[in-house]
Amino acid sequence: MQDLSYSFIIPVYNRPDEIKELLDSFVAQHTTLPFEIVIIEDGSSLPSDTVIAAYTDRLQITYLSKPNSGPGASRNYGMARAAGNYFIILDSDCILPPEYVRLMDKALQADYVDCFGGPDAAHASFSTLQKAINYSMTSFLTTGGIRGGKKQVNAFQPRSFNMGLSKKAFEETGGFGKIHPGEDPDLVLRLWKKGFKTRLLSDAYVYHKRRISWSKFYTQVNKFGMVRPILNVWHPGSAKVTYWFPTVFLIGVLFSLLMAMLGWYVFLYMVIGYFLLIGMHATITTKSISIGVMAVIATVIQFYGYGIGFLKSTAAIRWFGKKPQQRFPHLFFK
Repeated sequence: MQDLSYSFIIPVYNRPDEIKELLDSFVAQHTTLPFEIVIIEDGSSLPSDTVIAAYTDRLQITYLSKPNSGPGASRNYGMARAAGNYFIILDSDCILPPEYVRLMDKALQADYVDCFGGPDAAHASFSTLQKAINYSMTSFLTTGGIRGGKKQVNAFQPRSFNMGLSKKAFEETGGFGKIHPGEDPDLVLRLWKKGFKTRLLSDAYVYHKRRISWSKFYTQVNKFGMVRPILNVWHPGSAKVTYWFPTVFLIGVLFSLLMAMLGWYVFLYMVIGYFLLIGMHATITTKSISIGVMAVIATVIQFYGYGIGFLKSTAAIRWFGKKPQQRFPHLFFK
C-alpha cells in the first residue's frame, strides 16, 4: 500500500467560470480520500479568488498568485509549494467524473507508477463543435485512439490536461520546460531518460472542455506540428514515422487531385471514402449527424494544421539549421 498524499495542480488564466465548474466536480467526488487543490493564478486580469472563496469550507484549497509565465512554469510553481507527495495536473477547462479520485487512487495503489496520464472525453453538456473536435482528437480513425484510451500504454506519453507526477519525479527533472505546447512530451521524454515509467490509467478520464473555435483549433494543431520536430532534435531517438502521417496524408490528397485531373479517380475515391468513414463513425458513436459532419471538418483542419506545421518546422530546423527559439519565438515562454 503506497503512502500517497495528493495535490491537484491547476493553473488558471482569466477563467473564473471554468474554475467554478471544476471545483463543483471536486465537491461531487465519490470518495472520502483527503486531497489538496492548488490553484495557480497566472497573472490573470480576471482573478478567481471570489469564486474560490465559496468553496474553502468544503475543499482544501491553496490559492497562489504570480506574474504571467505560462502553464508549464505555473505548474512548477504550484508543485514546488504543494503539500502532497503526488501531483495531479489538470487544465482549468476540465471537469472530473464523480469516480475520478477513487479510481485514480485505486489504480496507483494496485500498480504504482511515477507518472500517469488519463484520457479525455466529451461531456453531454458540451457544444456540437467541442464534441466534434473531441472526436477528431481521440478517435482511432484519426489519431490511433491513444488520447482516447487505447490500451498499449507502458510507453504512454501523458498530457498535462490530465497527468499524475510524483514529487520525486518532479524534483529529479525540474518539471516542465518553457516550450508551449510540447512541454508535456518534453517532460515525459526526460522522465524516461532518468528511468521513470509512465502509464495510461484508462479509467481516470476527464471531460476536457476545449474552449475552442475552428480558428483556435487550427492554431493549436499547427503549433503541435511545429513543436514535434523541435522535440525530435532535443531528444534523439524519439522521432517516429507516424509523426509524418498528417503531412504525408496532405501530399496524398494533392496527389489524388492531380491524378483525378488526369482521369485517374481511384485515389480520390479512396480519400473521399476515408472521410465518409469518419463521418459515419462519428455519427454512429455520438448519435448526431451534425457532429458527424463537423467531425469531418475537424479532421481536415487537424491534418492540415498539424501537417503544415510539422513540415514548416522540419524544414527550418532540420534542413536549414535554424535555432528553434529564434525561428519560432511564439512557442517559448521567457
